[in-house]
Formats: sequence, structure tokens, C-alpha cells
Amino acid sequence: MLIELLIAILVLGVVYVASSVKIIKQYERGVVFRFGRLQELTRGPGITTIVPAVDHLRKVNLQIVTMPVPAQEGITRDNVTVRVDAVVYFRVQDAARAVVNVEDYLFAMGQLAQTSLRSIIGKSDLDDLLSNRERLNQGLEIMIDSPALEWGVHIDRVEIKDVSLPESMKRSIARQAEAERERRSRVISADGEFQASRKLSDAARVMSDTPAALQLRLLETVVEVAAEKNSTLVLPFPVELLRFVDTIQQQPGTQSASETPAEAEVPSEPEPQELTEAERRAADLPAETTPAPALPQQRATEEPADTEVLGTA
Repeated sequence: MLIELLIAILVLGVVYVASSVKIIKQYERGVVFRFGRLQELTRGPGITTIVPAVDHLRKVNLQIVTMPVPAQEGITRDNVTVRVDAVVYFRVQDAARAVVNVEDYLFAMGQLAQTSLRSIIGKSDLDDLLSNRERLNQGLEIMIDSPALEWGVHIDRVEIKDVSLPESMKRSIARQAEAERERRSRVISADGEFQASRKLSDAARVMSDTPAALQLRLLETVVEVAAEKNSTLVLPFPVELLRFVDTIQQQPGTQSASETPAEAEVPSEPEPQELTEAERRAADLPAETTPAPALPQQRATEEPADTEVLGTA
């Protein structure tokens, strides 16, 4: 009977020791509740003891947690519908506050990250989401970190993973990028033509001072064409011959120009022209009006007759 009692006491002692001894890992911290009250001392890594049936130990992981944020669909500030997903890196900084201030800090952090991501989508433009992600990541980190500090959680980093656009928006962006590349290519081509024209003008100025340079350039062009295996036949034509032909063509022009004043001095016979009806009447008018001076004499001779008639009357 005594032996059985000793065995029972020994078993109870082993159970008591086993339940009172706890092992905390290096990346964990232990929060102890004694009769439901939080103990100020946080248990560190190693072996620690608690009072069975009186203390309750809860372990908190201090490792960095990688939490993917599900894709959130929202409308940007410039009225474009997009789907954005992100990832949040955080860790527990204060184990006691992470246990006491929030029921489940993992679930709370997930919901907070989703709402913050929706908010940052509505406050940003599409161009910022596509090209200025670093600033958006910093803003999203500040939005998540503000309430997380009260939970004893520290946000290490927030990254926007992907931005999904509608197909119509993708096509419009592709057309815009193509037009921008076309504009750049035209500007570069125009700049190249301008620089080439300046160099050609300088080369022409140098060759005009030394005519032999033009002949050397012609021979160099012939060598370049003949180096290739083709059926092109190149016959160099002397430039001096072209100049001689130009001078010959200019001499007849000067002679013709000198002969034109002499020809202009020779009077040309007037060609007979038909008279108009008014000119004909002007030519016939003196013949018809020749008896006009005799009219006063006739009237003078006729007046005595009239007076005689009146006298008789």
C-alpha cells in the first residue's frame, strides 16, 4: 500500500514538473497570464517554469511574416479600373501588445492591408501605379504601419506586385507608346539630317577652294563601287569637260543678247490696218461740209427778197 502511494506521488510529481516546465525557442517570446492577469515579465528563449493550473503561457513568433494581399479591384483617380495585388512583410515587435490589444493579429493585418491597398488605388493615377511604384509603396507602408504600432507589429516592407489593366486600356497604352517612339525616331532622324547637312556644307566649301579634292572624291567613289561584286559599269567623267561645255553654252547666249539691241533699232514697216467706221466718217466729213461757208451769202441774197415781199404787203 505504501509503495503504491509513493508511486502515485512520484507520478503526480513528474506530471507537475512536466506541466510547469516550458521550452521557448530562440525566435519566440512567452507571454504569461496568471489568473487571467498579464505578467509584465516576458519570458525569453530557453527553459522557463510556470505554475500549473494557475499560469497560462502563450508563445508569440517574432519572425518576419510574409503576407500576400489578394488582388483588389478599384478605380483610380483618373477613372481607370485596375486590379492590384501586393505583399506585406511584418514582424511582431511587442509580444504582449500583439496578444492583448488584438484578438488575431495575422487576420487583422490581412484586412488592414486590403483596405489600405484599396485606398491607395483610389488616391493614385494610372501613370503612378505603372511607373512610380516606390512612392506608392512608401505611402502604403505608412498607412498600414500607423494602426499596426498599437498592436505591437512593425511593418518592414510593402511591395505592389502586379497591376492588371483591361485589354482596351492595354491597346491604348501600346498605341501611345508606339506614337512616342515614332516621334523620337523622327526627331533623331531630323537631327541627324541637320548635322549631316552642316558637315556637307563644310565639305563643299573646302572642295570649292581646292578643285582637285572633288576629283579625288570621285575616284574614291569609283573604288568603293568597284570593290563590290556587281555588274555596274562606272565611267568617270572629267569635271573640267563639264565646265568647258558650260562656257560654250554661255557664249551663244551672250551673242544673242548683244544682237538684240541692233535688231530692235531697225524700224519695221507699219502693217496696213482696217479703218473703223468712225474713222471713215471723220475722213468723209470735210467733203460734205465744204458748202457750209456759202450759206450766209445765200441767206443775204434771200433777205432782200423777203423784205420786198414784206414791203409789197
